[in-house]
Amino acid sequence: MKKILLTSLMGFMAWGVQAQEDLSQYVDPMIGTAKMGHTYPGATVPFGSVQLSPDTDTIPYEVNGRYNPEVYRYCAGYQYDDVTIVGFSHTHFSGTGHSDLGDFLMMPTSGPLQLNPGTETDPDSGYRSRFSHDRENASPAYYQVELDDYGINAELTATTRVGVHRYTFSEGEDAHVILDLMSGIYNYDDKNVWTFMRVENDTLVTGFRETTGWARTRKVFFALSFDKPIAKYGNQKYDDKQAYRGFWGRFNESENFPEIAGRKIRAYFDFDLEDGDELIAKLAISPVSTEGAIKNMQEETPGWDFDAIHQAGVDSWNKELNKVQVSTIRDTDKVNFYTAMYHAFLGPTVYGDVDGKYRGLDMNIHEAEGFTNYTSFSLWDTYRALHPLFNVLQPARNRDMVKSMLAHFDQSVHPMLPIWSHYANENWCMIGYHSASVIADAVVKGTVTSDLDHALNASVTTAKTAYFDGIGAYMEKGYVPEDVSGASVSKTLEYAYDDWAIAQMATKIGREEIAQEFADRAGNYKNVFDHQSGFMRPKLKNGAWKQGFDPLDTHGQGFIEGNAWNYSLYVPHAPKEMIGMMGGDTRFVEHLDSLFSMDLPDRYFANTEDISREGIIGNYVHGNEPSHHVVYLYNWTDQAWKSQDKIRMILRAMYQTGADGLGGNDDFGQMSAWYLFSALGFYPVAPGSVDYALGSPLVKEATINLENGNTFTVEAQNQSEENVYVSKVLLNGEVLSEPFIQHADIIKGGKLTFIMKRRPNKKIFSKD
Repeated sequence: MKKILLTSLMGFMAWGVQAQEDLSQYVDPMIGTAKMGHTYPGATVPFGSVQLSPDTDTIPYEVNGRYNPEVYRYCAGYQYDDVTIVGFSHTHFSGTGHSDLGDFLMMPTSGPLQLNPGTETDPDSGYRSRFSHDRENASPAYYQVELDDYGINAELTATTRVGVHRYTFSEGEDAHVILDLMSGIYNYDDKNVWTFMRVENDTLVTGFRETTGWARTRKVFFALSFDKPIAKYGNQKYDDKQAYRGFWGRFNESENFPEIAGRKIRAYFDFDLEDGDELIAKLAISPVSTEGAIKNMQEETPGWDFDAIHQAGVDSWNKELNKVQVSTIRDTDKVNFYTAMYHAFLGPTVYGDVDGKYRGLDMNIHEAEGFTNYTSFSLWDTYRALHPLFNVLQPARNRDMVKSMLAHFDQSVHPMLPIWSHYANENWCMIGYHSASVIADAVVKGTVTSDLDHALNASVTTAKTAYFDGIGAYMEKGYVPEDVSGASVSKTLEYAYDDWAIAQMATKIGREEIAQEFADRAGNYKNVFDHQSGFMRPKLKNGAWKQGFDPLDTHGQGFIEGNAWNYSLYVPHAPKEMIGMMGGDTRFVEHLDSLFSMDLPDRYFANTEDISREGIIGNYVHGNEPSHHVVYLYNWTDQAWKSQDKIRMILRAMYQTGADGLGGNDDFGQMSAWYLFSALGFYPVAPGSVDYALGSPLVKEATINLENGNTFTVEAQNQSEENVYVSKVLLNGEVLSEPFIQHADIIKGGKLTFIMKRRPNKKIFSKD
């Protein structure tokens, strides 16, 4: 169809070395849309506020007052195996294990008007349509599908704050566009708090939607404009049982009445079209006002040239994708690499209008001065590799993300840095205070160089909020007791790591008293290690171990989304000390070897929603984040070579082409960031350190075009499918004696050369 593969010969990139290639052709947004990848295929631009994508069902969050586990499949609104499309909504999360959003669903239809979405088993009962993947296409900044029931070709593109639709009606008679202000992801009866809509004139509609849910107070404004006049319009209210409704009953609000308000509204707009006519619609969003939405539309999409808007989106993606240019063993490796870059650059998302205004955590309107404000911080996932990736490829954006976190802190009544925040809300999801890790990593690596005392003080204050998630007991006892706060071992281990990160930041800026205090706290991982069993395990407030311990079980054992086998290896800031505690190199390597070769029966993760068979190798759970550093731990032993074949195995097993190509939730880019680092041959085991652990690169060659104008090249000599081991590594021609490089080695530019072999060099990095 219309997948544009125009090579953007727009001169040279800012670094003046590499011409911009059309790397968008290697991106497949369909990867991860099946099973539990939880990605969406729709149109968006890098870090865009709008994610205009199809939703394929209306699965409710609850049934008869109880959580409906089927809704989990629809975190991104789209499931590849579905056969109907309900419509196209403008906001989506990518790869998350919980959800919200799905705002302002639009659906073009023809024939008799229907305002009910219907069901997958009976699509004719509503406005949804059957579709086929044979007549569906997705590429960066573009999505297209044929709506079979209506003979309508729907095309979508986007700018940062505007979603643009182009509908081609094979039959123009009785053409409708439905605007469903009730629809949403993880929906339930009372999720809509209020909706309001005004028909300003015959081409412009404005309004807002307020919802409660994961974000309990979320308000989004919109402006919707059509390139053809509305012939007539109307709406239907649902569940309109207010005790007081004023004197609005004197009007017929359901037909051609220019303003409507209520909890649950579906509107429609009719157009006089001929067969084959196109209708273009633009919907801009704003966290501030309808005036802000109109300004966003005027600034970003002043005209109606769909193809030009689309091409601008492709160009924006190519600019970002060209930050790394690779040659690979297989063509499919390029698809996986650039799709991973695409997924890594979907979020966090811009949150604010073109004039810098945004709604803050205090629900007041603020203006971002000197930075772009961002939202949707999935920090339990993304502190591990995504934000460290940004310190290499997107330092200016990551700097603004840190400023956004500090603005959140300043607006917080607690006050605390973000835990898992989106759309001016803290939803308190997951554990740890990993904003501190993100900030510390950016400070230590030189991405953030100003307002450092504020950054440190915000991190310290957050880490001392005693009433949050067992922190009071953690500070008192040196561990979180399981009978005080669940998932206690995971919390203790992650708090200890975050404390270490704070200590690194304090050292960097010369705050030695704080550095010592948090370095001491960073040793708290020792307090939940059971020397007898050899595992981290839950401890009670009286100091006794919790009984009934099973190190294989992922449920009820003191861990969140993991088991003791995986989580006992979570001491990324002190791997040598952990290895010694677990018996030394020989015993530790045997333990690590067995993790990849043993079996984890299904019953051990049956009650854990975020762990599925597709993401498991042996008992190593790659499909969930706490294990992402584990394979690199061999580098702290005398058998560093053992990481190499396993890294290549994970790259091949967990990342493939096709809709079901991801071995777990992409988790807002964390899974993809692991792939990118590992394919390049190095990984940030402990963000907050300047060190990267070396592995086994998948690329043949990669050129990283850095924001400062330098280039860093990775070369894998003798690279092949069989040559997974590294016999020697050179940095700028000098042989490395340790399996690590530093951040400065990358940022100042240079060349990292791996010499690949079929058999391992068991003395690599040996000091003999």
